[in-house]
Amino acid sequence: MPDKTIKLYDTTLRDGTQAEEVSFSVEDKLRIARCLDGIGIHYIEGGWPGSNPRDAEFFERMRKEKPAFSRLVSFGATRRAHVKAGKDTGLKTMLSSGAPAVCLFGKSWKLHVAKALRVSLDENLEMIHDSVRYLKGRVGEVFYDAEHFFDGFKDDPEYALKTLKAAEEAGADYIVLCDTNGGSLPFDVQRIVSEARAAIAVPLGIHAHNDSETAVANSLVAVKEGAVMVQGTMNGFGERCGNANLCSVIPALKVKMGIDCISDERLKKLRTASRFVYELANMPHLRHQPYVGDAAFAHKGGIHVSAVVRSPETYEHVRPELVGNVQRVIVSDLSGKSNLLYKAAEYGLDISSKAEVVQNLLHELKSLEHQGFQFEGAEASFELLIQKALKRRERYFKLLGFTVIDEKTNEDVPPRSEAAIRLEVNGVVEHTAAEGNGPVNALDAALRKALYRFYPSLKKVRLIDFKVRVVAGAEGTGARVRVLVESGDGVDKWGTVGVSENVIEASWQALVDGLEYKLYKDKVKRDRT
Repeated sequence: MPDKTIKLYDTTLRDGTQAEEVSFSVEDKLRIARCLDGIGIHYIEGGWPGSNPRDAEFFERMRKEKPAFSRLVSFGATRRAHVKAGKDTGLKTMLSSGAPAVCLFGKSWKLHVAKALRVSLDENLEMIHDSVRYLKGRVGEVFYDAEHFFDGFKDDPEYALKTLKAAEEAGADYIVLCDTNGGSLPFDVQRIVSEARAAIAVPLGIHAHNDSETAVANSLVAVKEGAVMVQGTMNGFGERCGNANLCSVIPALKVKMGIDCISDERLKKLRTASRFVYELANMPHLRHQPYVGDAAFAHKGGIHVSAVVRSPETYEHVRPELVGNVQRVIVSDLSGKSNLLYKAAEYGLDISSKAEVVQNLLHELKSLEHQGFQFEGAEASFELLIQKALKRRERYFKLLGFTVIDEKTNEDVPPRSEAAIRLEVNGVVEHTAAEGNGPVNALDAALRKALYRFYPSLKKVRLIDFKVRVVAGAEGTGARVRVLVESGDGVDKWGTVGVSENVIEASWQALVDGLEYKLYKDKVKRDRT
């Protein structure tokens, strides 16, 4: 088993977005793709370019990206019935995406052939064969997803295997067995994967849904029976009950089964990646999620704490540091400090010798997190927080006050928003006003208008994304909210965060951090030259 090579295939950006509460903008998808590349995912399924404008734009934008490790995959269906592959618009769109690999799905279950496609069994086989052969001659790698394979196999094993052989004969690089309805149990998967492995020579993959709470187990059993590719999503996002959770699959393969599917250093980024995807999905992090959740290595007290202090193995199945998590014992100061030092090192900041600074920063970080701040997806705010603790943070302006007016004069007329602001910059008081598309936009416009003559480089800064999320909803419309802002200057992109019961105040915090980070970044660049 340890000698086996396993390819990790992420479909968060396609299958994951089919979850009821999940929606990603194009910018979100680009950021997640970079994140997945950073943790060493072999294949990133970007979406179905022919199905919606958002996916089409994503693939167009990805032409300018150069992933360091991952390969981008375009997704789509077999050709339409009674249409030649070369004239099928869906297949052409997959190829036009520019992705170096494509994933094609087709029907394995006679029920779907008859009810969904409404074609003969032979025509379905021809659709699979023609589509794979057409794509294989025009793109580097072709993956065939055998949709509903396990249900199809239970219904008619002979026909289900014929669909795989059609893809094999056409030249598919991988054939992926899909438990699309998520109803199979591990012993079903074990038997059926074994029979499929005996019938075809093409490398097999597994794509499991979680409707029976067995997607991770099914994926691992499939690997044990010969599958060499695992498809899944970050945090198990996916339609209905979700997909196989790669945040559980990856450490199980690496740590439990001894399969070197990801490097040790990249495995340590798994928790950060999980939280990053939650933040961009505008969803709360699942505390009790295995491996990467806040409670995954938490010990409340009594016998457990006493034993874990002596030997972590007594109540921990793996070391939390392997997946970038931390052990939470008693106050967890030690773990918090280690995590803080690790993050500081990512920014090139050596604070390991400044014990007092670390303790003060740790205390402030805990206080901020208690208030609702989260720094996944807000790396710039976190770096500015470290600079503040080191007494290096430079304040480029001082707020003297602002007023925001949101006026609606008639039921049929859109509201009018205006902001006035007073700042002190290098001893000079600047008083400006601006209108905007809503109060936050007006405040942002007034702030920039006041600063441009002092800091011209801020003209390059653009707000790329803006998210608002209620931290705790018990207070209704008076609840505390978290605002996450992504900014960019055409060269770099960075995230900032603000938290308050007042959405304008929370937005102000995030906007100010975004502009100050640009000025801080410019200063660092000047100092280095």
